[in-house]
Amino acid sequence: MKPEASPAAVVIRAEDLREFIRNVLTAAGVSPDKAALVADPLVASSLRGVDSHGVQLLPHYVGQIECGIVNPEAEGHVVKENGACLIYDAEHGFGQVTAPICCRHAVRLAARCGLSMVIAREANHFGAAAYWGQLISREGLIGIVMCDASMQVPPWQGREARLGTNPICVSVPHPQGQGWLLDMATTTAAYGKLEQALLRGEKTIPYGWAVDREGVPTTDLEQALKGLLMPLGGYKGTGLAMMVEILTGVLAGGPVYGTQVTGVRHRGRPMRCNHTFIAIDVSRFLPLEEFYRRMEAWIRDVKSAAPAKGYDEVLVAGEPERRAEEQRRRHGIPIMAGHWEPLVRLARRYGVPLPPVCHRHTQTAS
Repeated sequence: MKPEASPAAVVIRAEDLREFIRNVLTAAGVSPDKAALVADPLVASSLRGVDSHGVQLLPHYVGQIECGIVNPEAEGHVVKENGACLIYDAEHGFGQVTAPICCRHAVRLAARCGLSMVIAREANHFGAAAYWGQLISREGLIGIVMCDASMQVPPWQGREARLGTNPICVSVPHPQGQGWLLDMATTTAAYGKLEQALLRGEKTIPYGWAVDREGVPTTDLEQALKGLLMPLGGYKGTGLAMMVEILTGVLAGGPVYGTQVTGVRHRGRPMRCNHTFIAIDVSRFLPLEEFYRRMEAWIRDVKSAAPAKGYDEVLVAGEPERRAEEQRRRHGIPIMAGHWEPLVRLARRYGVPLPPVCHRHTQTAS
């Protein structure tokens, strides 16, 4: 298989990219241990091909530090613990710092109670929810992770933003750590996909990704960038986004939810989002080995369906990302020119060496 790349992309090895992120964050005033905690999930997302939640977020995170709206050394504290339930105050710290703490609490409580639910409030962007779902499922538990986000989505039949992309992740344990892994926004596409289309010089996007200012679905990229993201499946996506908000912001009991949550690209005030971590102890229902066997048999049955016209095979959640990770571990992580340039500027500003470039591509490899 040829190395994957986008037009005019540079390709960087994962370990070099991880070191670069750590160095930039440390130069920006973050302690080395916390810089490492932030770097690992970003590189993990880039490896999995989820570039919208990968290294391209680094300039936004540094911008938050520079504006003083994230507390880079905060670790948060437990507000209340009651049985299998826990509320955590993230104290505006990095999401990648407070999320693993919440995951550990979720695992601890599930071991004691069979299942658990931990909600963090006053939190920041934590990258891809899949990283935290997998952190829980590696312990032999089913991990469910959700978070709310800044308003980028109108409710179904509306034209004003009231909802975030509000992702949902479900990660299932597997003996080799390659279990069924769902990580989806409650919109058809993430905003990062619009940015990537713009950087590629595209004029149109698939139908269903976005609406214009009037709330009408559009395939015109310029109109989409002026408009809003489209809820997944219309009213169903709106319902899912509201469900996530109920199980994060509303239930957290904090002062913010819905319209008061900002995004990673905002500079005016803290993000103040909410994260939910649910852990389910499989062994309370059936032996873990039996669960593995049943999952493998069921997935095998699903994948045995004849592929539709135009497709070679049936894939299930998590497979495309695992294949991308295998390829990118071998060949390196491609970074589009439009995302590489802000990293170059960041390196110059903080006097940090750029990671070595493995090679460059001027066209997409097939």
